[in-house]
Amino acid sequence: AGFASAALFGLVLQVTVFRFMQGQDLRQTLVTIALSIMLADVLLWIFGGEIYQFDPPRWIFGRTPLPLVQVYPTYRLVVLAISAAIGVLLWLFLNRTRVGMMIRAGVDDRAMLAAAGVNVQAVFAITFAIGAGLAGFAGVVGGTALSIAPGEDTRYQLASLVVVIVGGMGSVVGAAIGAALIGVAEQFGLAYAPTYSVVFTFVIL
Repeated sequence: AGFASAALFGLVLQVTVFRFMQGQDLRQTLVTIALSIMLADVLLWIFGGEIYQFDPPRWIFGRTPLPLVQVYPTYRLVVLAISAAIGVLLWLFLNRTRVGMMIRAGVDDRAMLAAAGVNVQAVFAITFAIGAGLAGFAGVVGGTALSIAPGEDTRYQLASLVVVIVGGMGSVVGAAIGAALIGVAEQFGLAYAPTYSVVFTFVIL
């Protein structure tokens, strides 16, 4: 449900807003941030500012024995496996399918792709819908590990921008490496220097 609703919303945004800013990466980024701030305030007005917490499914609620750390939360291992699977599937989609080839071609040379008879707007609408859907899915999964509260969107938006900058635009492998670096740095910062944990992230940046 989280994936479907976010994908549909992303499709609407792509068709109504972002299609008029093709090739303008900075403008698209600023408009995305502006829309997220406005929507967050609207949702705050509708639903209020209460903190929500919900538990993961019972079958992954527990601990798993591991060789080096003795025990580790099963939920986090499942999330890691799901993340790895999604990353591999996304890489295969972009590099081994016809639609993925069109997406990469549209990023490199939109005019040439359109001249080849491809509906560029439809390709980018599909791409944006998939990305928004994955973000919605990540929000549902992350909501079981952390609380859902006003301001969490800004935190993850900033983290995602840092990951993209560190990993490089247009690289799934780079994004995975960047996310791993940022995640490890943040966890070590929280463990050894909680007050300055955010500094570790920007040192890498």
